[in-house]
Amino acid sequence: MVQPLPNDPPVTETLLRSHKVSASEYERILRALGREPTFTELGVFSVMWSEHCSYKSSRFHLRRLPTKGPRVIQGPGENAGVVDIGDGLAAVSKMESHNHPSFIEPHQGAATGVGGILRDVFTMGARPFASLNSLRFGRPDHPRTPELLRGVVEGIGGYGNCIGVPTVGGEVQFDTRYDGNILVNAFTCGIARTDRIFYGRATGIGYSILYIGAKTGRDGIHGATMASDEFSNEGPSQRPTMQVGDPFMGKLLLEGCLELFSQDILEGIQDMGAAGLTSSSVEMAGRAKNGIEIDLDKVPRRARNMQPYELLLSESQERMLLVAKPGQEHRVFEICKKWELDAAIIGVVTNTGRWVVRATPDFDPLDPRGKSPAAVVVADIPIDALTDDAPVYERPCGERAEPSALPFLRPTTDLPQAILEHVASPNLGSRQWIWRQFDSIVRGGTWQGPGSDAAVVHVRAEGKDNQLYDKWLAFAVDCNGRYCELDPREGAKMAVAEVCRNLVCSGAEPIGITDCLNFGNPEKPDVMTSFRDAIDGLAEACLALGVPIVSGNVSLYNETDGQPILPTPSVAAVGQIVKPENITRAFFRPDKSDTILLLGEHTTALHFPGSEYACARVGLKGKLVPIDLAFEGRLQTLLLNLIEAQLIESAHDVSDGGLACALVESCVAHPETSAGAFVSLPFAGEALDAALFAEGPSRILISVRDEHVARLSDLAAEAAIPVQVVGKVSGDTLNISGDAATWSISLTDLRRAREGCLFPIVGE
Repeated sequence: MVQPLPNDPPVTETLLRSHKVSASEYERILRALGREPTFTELGVFSVMWSEHCSYKSSRFHLRRLPTKGPRVIQGPGENAGVVDIGDGLAAVSKMESHNHPSFIEPHQGAATGVGGILRDVFTMGARPFASLNSLRFGRPDHPRTPELLRGVVEGIGGYGNCIGVPTVGGEVQFDTRYDGNILVNAFTCGIARTDRIFYGRATGIGYSILYIGAKTGRDGIHGATMASDEFSNEGPSQRPTMQVGDPFMGKLLLEGCLELFSQDILEGIQDMGAAGLTSSSVEMAGRAKNGIEIDLDKVPRRARNMQPYELLLSESQERMLLVAKPGQEHRVFEICKKWELDAAIIGVVTNTGRWVVRATPDFDPLDPRGKSPAAVVVADIPIDALTDDAPVYERPCGERAEPSALPFLRPTTDLPQAILEHVASPNLGSRQWIWRQFDSIVRGGTWQGPGSDAAVVHVRAEGKDNQLYDKWLAFAVDCNGRYCELDPREGAKMAVAEVCRNLVCSGAEPIGITDCLNFGNPEKPDVMTSFRDAIDGLAEACLALGVPIVSGNVSLYNETDGQPILPTPSVAAVGQIVKPENITRAFFRPDKSDTILLLGEHTTALHFPGSEYACARVGLKGKLVPIDLAFEGRLQTLLLNLIEAQLIESAHDVSDGGLACALVESCVAHPETSAGAFVSLPFAGEALDAALFAEGPSRILISVRDEHVARLSDLAAEAAIPVQVVGKVSGDTLNISGDAATWSISLTDLRRAREGCLFPIVGE
């Protein structure tokens, strides 16, 4: 029988509001229990039914995403997605958000976001070998932007650098709609043997449940609930809900877990992430359709007088929950001792289908004068009530208003100055200030780090036949929230197309996508409409391009004082490169006088809406031109075939900033070398501006040797992809010719403009 603790507060409307439990949800709790919940049980329902844990507003729509494919070993529903890469090896990947914590305390919020996503990946039995990030901040001149940018970058670098996993790429954008709610999305990929994939399932009736890792403290209590709520002006004061990361303990936990995996002594394992011990134990039992009993008296702790409510909801970092095979508990203890990890048997798997928690009132193992354990039941809840039977809402959607028309954009009169200002934008310029704070080469596998279309990492790993195999994997992350604001469906399609195009430009075949869906308050019909349409766009693009979504995360209530962020369905993709000779970079080669070609159509003024050029002049207005996904698929297939035939010297996606930005980046984005170009565009006036600055999709800028131009053109014609010669690689300037004039910009000026783009925010 469940016993309330002596100091438990009564369940009142005020208490329910503070736990974000609605009146209708409380009625469901009463029906599930057949009685009133205790304070501890109310806290458990609060976190498990939060958006962060239950996905109660998004599950209805997430079912439409394509999650299966011939390579998929594990899709959504586990800690991370798993995709077969051959020879008994698998790529394990996941992306998650840590938005609210990073706005409250940017350094720790970002650091624990990195730590959490690393644990999600190595929980599956994989060694992490590459991380990326997708970041959004408010307008560059907002008073908090410098502090938030510095803190987030320090947090990502501090954790990733210390734990020894390279941060090989990412993206960052600035917009006033993120002023009150930044986004910090973290991605990690690891590699595992296909016969050593571990799952978060509490299988094996009577098997022991073990806690390993750091001790439990009071940090992060109700972090999952906080992440499922809007901010107000008082939001940044919520530091008690913040987790605190320790990358050195994280490294010990990583190595300890990998050794445990190699010994075949575990039945299941789960990271104690959001909602801590509660979510990890509930989810493990729920996936196995079993029950669990937990004795909180046995939980290692570092804070005095912790109550059951605190022990269950703490989000202290660097902790894992394990199910050991019978008789193997001693081996777990031995390995944990070797890696200086706390370890304790805290429970058992049952066949009851219930989540039962015991604790001794006022017992404190840190107090030698305390009373002896005499545990009572403090929580007894059906597992299904916290998992499969949790609320699922089909939130009402509204009608999207037609976007306002894009005003006429006067043609640029000073093209060199316009290009210099364009590439100096914080949304388009170099991210070198950020990248230099990340270790992108630790472990020695990085073949292509930040700055090109995708990162490429070489991994040498042992397959299930115990032989060593070489694998080359590529990674990219992308989303343009402005496009999604104008048209969520088309914007989401463009995000998938671009992230896959980035991989293809590096010579990789896209094999799996993970998403992080960042939106505002789902109780608002316009927000839910954007979410619904974005899901449909993601699904349509993934089906058209043949790339499944294998894992993901939903982050809602990203708004402050009623102002939502731009809808931002970030997508990260993993690609595989067949052989190292196929690795392709975005940069022109300075030692070659190659021909520059454009695959795809020259864009027009119809593609100005949502572009950096148009937004800087008239704001976010206009209607997006739909992307042709069939054309996009043919374009990507063509480029992979050209790379396989060794016809390509460089390839660069034309996206944010348009052709002007792609040309400049191909000339000067390489950190050590530069290459000039002579470019001829048969346009003048507004048409020339559109050709250079509009951001039409499905275009790739390539350079090839002169002797390969004819064959390349024939292959493009066979694929029904337009190809146009636009110039030559040559000299130490970027020269652009239109119908009536020629302009020249020095590479020195271009590099200076790009590399100084963040200096007004963070200083030189």
